[in-house]
Amino acid sequence: MIDIDGILRIDSDEAFERTALELFAFQAEHCAPYCEYLSLYGADPTSVDSLQKIPFLPIELFKSHQVYCSDTPPEIVFTSSNTGGTSASHHYMAQKSVYEKSFRKAFSLFYGEPEQISIYGLLPNYLQREGSSLVYMVDRLIRWGGGGFYLDDYPQLLRDLESNPNPKILLGVSYALWDLAEQYAPKLHNTIVMETGGMKGRRKELPREEFHALLCHAFGVEAIHSEYGMAELTSQAYSAGNGLFFTPPWMRIVVRDPNDPAELLPAGHRGGVNVIDLANLTSCAFIQTQDVGIVYPEGGFSILGRLDRSEIRGCNLLVQ
Repeated sequence: MIDIDGILRIDSDEAFERTALELFAFQAEHCAPYCEYLSLYGADPTSVDSLQKIPFLPIELFKSHQVYCSDTPPEIVFTSSNTGGTSASHHYMAQKSVYEKSFRKAFSLFYGEPEQISIYGLLPNYLQREGSSLVYMVDRLIRWGGGGFYLDDYPQLLRDLESNPNPKILLGVSYALWDLAEQYAPKLHNTIVMETGGMKGRRKELPREEFHALLCHAFGVEAIHSEYGMAELTSQAYSAGNGLFFTPPWMRIVVRDPNDPAELLPAGHRGGVNVIDLANLTSCAFIQTQDVGIVYPEGGFSILGRLDRSEIRGCNLLVQ
């Protein structure tokens, strides 16, 4: 079985494809929902000999099925938020250490060693529920580098930020950052502001450019960083501004035709976002999300929104 240390050492396209095909062969045989989906989809796993031929599992199946392929019980189960009354996804992980190694390595690649930067988490809606993978990640980063969690005690948050002269990240859900900006408009020093996306029904949705401009003006920073992750993934992509995300070497984004999930689109075209996350060792590494995005020819990708239900095709083979 492929291990996480080998995944995190991937350093070339050849190594990525070789590992992806090996992991696909394993999960196509041992992950029961993926195996069933491939059968209903009409895919023969033995004929898959390139990345382009790998079918992606609709993310909805994490809500209705136990997407898991390990002989041992999971050490931890992460759940998604169920905004709007939808059922939550469940991501079963055989080992917590796999998640910790993955997010630590990704964070280090983009921001440096976690011990060298303090994290200030403004994640009220995540803290108020169980099973958030984001809270788990931020909690470990805080333990390694300092900082803390805050619900709505903005004065204490600002005092703590001001008193810490070291590099800092203020990481918050979008609506909480907007509240802080609107109520205090604090000019932050030596601080990266990072939003995790989503108003969660608390505030009006704004275009990304408008929202980031609002935060930049309030906080006195040049750019707003972003994190792209979800309960069903083990890895995260990061943006240093303008909504342009980059993945760690063991993670890839491809775009599909919303009307034909088997059709992958070339770079520069808008479509449904598929994620290859090779750190998803004991679930499924090949996920068809409901996000809309673009992968750019020069590198990086942007998330443009969500697919309408009417746009989703080929996702109901096991859901119904």
